Amino acid sequence: MTEVPSQDELFYRRAMRRIYLNILWLSVAGVMVAAWRLGLAWALGFLIGASASAINFRWLHNMVDSVGPDSRKPGKKLGLFLSFRYLLLGGAGYVIVRYFEVDIMAALVGLFVAVAAVLAEVLYELIYARA
Repeated sequence: MTEVPSQDELFYRRAMRRIYLNILWLSVAGVMVAAWRLGLAWALGFLIGASASAINFRWLHNMVDSVGPDSRKPGKKLGLFLSFRYLLLGGAGYVIVRYFEVDIMAALVGLFVAVAAVLAEVLYELIYARA
């Protein structure tokens, strides 16, 4: 027998789906605008930053899901990995910017894609919230 999700669970799932879609369309739009207005180096830098932002958001989402009431205890590997994720992302970013000669400012701007997606979701909820 399958369990029917609660209203809160449905709200959470829908919000997360919208956030991931926002990340996708903001990334695509940002790369297109950067390529059109600022060149290929900016577009590639923005894409790298937006990808890192999306990966980090996914990792954080998995971490939050792993501490729910009906989830299993996370392993030590997960804790270690999450502790070093910024070091991992920073090292990968350094190598990419240094050796592929993409624009560092574009990569930094791309890192804010997940933040912008969450803010878009907040605005959506404020505008379309049910009373």
